[in-house]
Amino acid sequence: MSTMSLPIVSTCSVAGCSYNHDHDCHAAAITITGTTSSCGTYVEEAAKAGVDATAQVGACHRAECVHNTSLECGAESVEIGPGADVADCLTYSAG
Repeated sequence: MSTMSLPIVSTCSVAGCSYNHDHDCHAAAITITGTTSSCGTYVEEAAKAGVDATAQVGACHRAECVHNTSLECGAESVEIGPGADVADCLTYSAG
């Protein structure tokens, strides 16, 4: 999988994240971590951060997700929002 084919973060409803600008994630890439599919890139808003592009999923540590192959996300896109944590991958689905 090349970086050109990484899934995008289609929407982010975590209003308190530094990378979230109008429900669009502007981190270069995010990492999904933990036992609750949390967005490991979440940073509580201190100042606006990020790049002038839509974020992609760089890595996913949730090997049991149906979209995960070799710790890479194969979903077309993902949604990030409040779940068990402040910022979770809402596209996560246990396989």
